[in-house]
Amino acid sequence: MAEVDEASKPMFAGLSDVSISADIPVEGDISVPGVGSSGKQDDDFSTLDEPVKDTIMRDLKAVGSKFIHVLYPKKNTALLRDWDLWGPLLLCVTLAVMLQGGSADSKDDGGPEFAEVFVIIWFGSIIITLNSKLLGGTISFFQSLCVLGYCIMPLTVAMIVCRIVLIGGSGTASFVVRLVVVTASFGWSTFASTAFLVDSQPPNRKALVVYPVFLFYFVIGWMILTFSPSQ
Repeated sequence: MAEVDEASKPMFAGLSDVSISADIPVEGDISVPGVGSSGKQDDDFSTLDEPVKDTIMRDLKAVGSKFIHVLYPKKNTALLRDWDLWGPLLLCVTLAVMLQGGSADSKDDGGPEFAEVFVIIWFGSIIITLNSKLLGGTISFFQSLCVLGYCIMPLTVAMIVCRIVLIGGSGTASFVVRLVVVTASFGWSTFASTAFLVDSQPPNRKALVVYPVFLFYFVIGWMILTFSPSQ
């Protein structure tokens, strides 16, 4: 009979009798991020009540400042610390649209398809990032994607210039101008990206990180240089 009573007794019935002794110190502070000691929310860290216009303008200013860092690369951690993928996405879409040679049903399309550009840019960025991490780099995954994506900007500008040059024709003079523009943009993209990425790598492995970056921007530059609009 005693066994039946013991089996029917709830498993945690004895926990209600447990109490914390006054001799045992209980320390700790339960606080909500963004809420000060006065119980009011800290306006400096809260954007819940911020107007949508202010949020958009702040993000646009952040993207614009990163573009400036690419145009004038220097040892600044802003591009790494406040990483985002809005700028790379904008540049990728712009470059893919500019490389779209003609209508979808054209068999002699002068440029790669929209999806192909997306795959080359993002897949290439991921491969370079994984290579950097495997070589012992201290930069995070998304920081590397941010840097590689933003540094496509010189090549995107080169694509716009090439499209304008091709309006006047596709002769020898046009090719020379496009070659100079694409070469300069390729060199600037490589220089800007390595300026941010190399410092996060071990000293004896920096060349192994620069080489894939070189190939990545070379492929994009080659697509821009060889682009010809469909007739």
